[in-house]
Amino acid sequence: QVELVESGGGSVQTGGSLRLSCADSGHTYIPACMAWFRQAPGKEREGVSAIYRDTGNTYYADSVKGRFTISQDNAKNTLYLQMNRLKPEDTAMYYCAAAHSGCASLNDYSILYWGKGTLVNVSS
Repeated sequence: QVELVESGGGSVQTGGSLRLSCADSGHTYIPACMAWFRQAPGKEREGVSAIYRDTGNTYYADSVKGRFTISQDNAKNTLYLQMNRLKPEDTAMYYCAAAHSGCASLNDYSILYWGKGTLVNVSS
């Protein structure tokens, strides 16, 4: 079983930064890849970024490339998302996710486990 707990959300002004964390407390399953998704009010959930545990390969949605950085600390079973130069359109609930494969596509069909989310609000 995998339990994902996000933290680090909050309210910032345009241009500000936040760092999200996702602690994975599962001990029986080590996911091959992890990802961040987000869902803004009235919009569909979208993939933001993903990383593979063994290779460290990373993937980003076009909308966040150059502004967001995904990273992991495998020893701590923790996933991070550094978000810089935030924009109002980044406002959303951000979810941590884990999967056995398929993270590179940033689609949610392969996701096995979800966190409960952390809210990011960017004001203009």
